[in-house]
Amino acid sequence: MSGLLLLCAIILSFFIENEHPTSLVVISFFSALYTIYRATKTTNFYKLGYYFIFINAPFFMLFEDKGAFYSLSLLVSLLGIYFIGRFYEKNYGSANYLAVRGVTLATPYLSIYITVYLLCIALYPPFPNSLFFLNYLFTGEPFRLWSIVVITLFTGNFFLAMRVMEKSLFGKPNLNIHYVDLTFKEKLLHLSVVTVLLGLSIYGLKELLL
Repeated sequence: MSGLLLLCAIILSFFIENEHPTSLVVISFFSALYTIYRATKTTNFYKLGYYFIFINAPFFMLFEDKGAFYSLSLLVSLLGIYFIGRFYEKNYGSANYLAVRGVTLATPYLSIYITVYLLCIALYPPFPNSLFFLNYLFTGEPFRLWSIVVITLFTGNFFLAMRVMEKSLFGKPNLNIHYVDLTFKEKLLHLSVVTVLLGLSIYGLKELLL
C-alpha cells in the first residue's frame, strides 16, 4: 500500500507543481530518523522495504519536482527486495534474512539480485538511484535543511543496505543445507526489475551529463 501511494505521488508530481511547507519536511525528517532506528531492529525484507520508503520521504518532499525519478528508481529497487522476501518466505518459511543465519547463499541468481538491489539503495554508482541523487546534488541550491536531508538520506540508505548485505550474503557455507535456486518465473520477474533499473540508469546518466 505504501509503495502504491508513493507511485501515485510520483505520477502526480509530473503534472502538478507543489511545494511542501518547511515544517512538513522537518516533521518528515524526524520521522525518517526514527525509521532508520526501527530499520536497524528488523531483519525482515518486507519491513525493510516499507521502512526505506519512509526514510526517503523527506527527499521526495523537498525535491518533488526533481526527485520523482529518484523515487521511481527507489520503488523499483524495493519491488526487487519484495520479490526476494517472497522467495525467502516460500523456501525458508520466513522473509527474515537471518532465517538462514551463518550460511552463504549458494544460489547464484539470488545472490546477484540481492546485491544489485542493495547497491541501488546504498546509492552506489552507476546504479540509477545514485545517478539521480548526484544530479540533484549538482543542480540543487544548498541550504541548511537541504544539507541535513541529503546527508541523512545518504548515510541511512548506505549503512542500512550494507548491513543487510553483510548479514544476508556473506557467511560460512554449510554443506549440509540444500540450497533452492530461483524458478524460471522468478528469474523473469527479477530480470524485468533489473531491466527497468538499467533503463533508469541510462536515463540518469544522460541527465547527469547534460
